[in-house]
Amino acid sequence: MKRLAKFLVSSFAGGFLTLLPIYLSVLLVLKAMQAVGKLVQPIAGLLPEWFPAERVLSLLLVLLFCVLIGAAARTRAGNAARERIEHSLFARFPGYELFRSLTQQLMGSHEEHVWKPALAEIEEALVPAFVIEEFEDGRFTVFVPSAPAPLSGSIYILTADRVHPVDVPFTHAVKALSRWGAGSKELVEAMENRKAA
Repeated sequence: MKRLAKFLVSSFAGGFLTLLPIYLSVLLVLKAMQAVGKLVQPIAGLLPEWFPAERVLSLLLVLLFCVLIGAAARTRAGNAARERIEHSLFARFPGYELFRSLTQQLMGSHEEHVWKPALAEIEEALVPAFVIEEFEDGRFTVFVPSAPAPLSGSIYILTADRVHPVDVPFTHAVKALSRWGAGSKELVEAMENRKAA
């Protein structure tokens, strides 16, 4: 019964943490579309009545604004401003760092602080994990996600001999977790190939 309760709670938490940013993003886009609706009304009036011009133009304007903000954030000044805002405001929201790291991974970021797929030795088993950070003495902080909801799990601090980083894409490791472990064979093969090299 305890195992079932733990499974239900972790599955709910994983599902909730997966849906929350999607829901908030959609809500934010809809609110922004509503706010810019009056700006596009003169242009929308020129288009046929059967065409939902106000909604389409509002969506395009919001998406264009997102592209411009994203492009500005790639500049040196924009990046510095983004980091200041993140550290002073967004980092205070629970789960923000998790979603930021996952987003960077899914976008193919090569920054040092992003999660690296690994297999960790927990008790007598190898479990899929992500290396979060490395200590100066060689130990690792690893996050061992729950399946099939990889956004919830447990954190361990393990010695280097119990952590085996693997050269597979982050998305492949997440896919294996969300499929109840199907695809883990490739994680083990990548670990064995790394040891043999």
